[in-house]
Amino acid sequence: MTEPRTRLSAVERRAAVVETACRVFAKSSYHGSTTAQIARETGVTEPVLYRHFASKRELYLACLGEAWERLRLVWEQALAREEEPSLWIGTLGKAYLQARAADRVIIIDLWIQALGEAADDPVIRRRLREQVREVHDFVAGVIRRAQEAGGIVAERDADAEAWIFISLGLLTTIDRRLTGLVGEEFDDIVASRRAWMTGTTP
Repeated sequence: MTEPRTRLSAVERRAAVVETACRVFAKSSYHGSTTAQIARETGVTEPVLYRHFASKRELYLACLGEAWERLRLVWEQALAREEEPSLWIGTLGKAYLQARAADRVIIIDLWIQALGEAADDPVIRRRLREQVREVHDFVAGVIRRAQEAGGIVAERDADAEAWIFISLGLLTTIDRRLTGLVGEEFDDIVASRRAWMTGTTP
């Protein structure tokens, strides 16, 4: 006998729609994905989807928010396990790469889409600016805490270093999409940055 399907609450259904939408957007694109496709893959009808999100844009913004919340949780958990301040920035980078490899984090993929395909939309552009700044401020905050704890050279500019850290995240996505553009050189880049930040020899 077939088990009866459990009816999802409104909150659970909304979360399921966002989960599916994030996956669809990441694999396709903002313009190339449709609400009909997302509804179908979620197992709901389009009218049900539109009860939770008034438009595809609203759903995309929800995906951006969810992607950042997931990454922030990954980072906070990773930092909680690392006691050595000099390793905190490296811990963020490693945690990001591991989560991305496991398809748990797609934030950079969505950023690239927002830049390339939704740049003409002022609402998405404004939200992307806000989110990139939020990520920057999180990283800069970690750098400052590491400096206060003596793990990173005090003279390093935390804001500038946070932007460089984010640019390296973008570089890893470019490298993956272009199949090894940077390759093994990336490890050398990371080692060089670590030496600069901590005042040690690479």
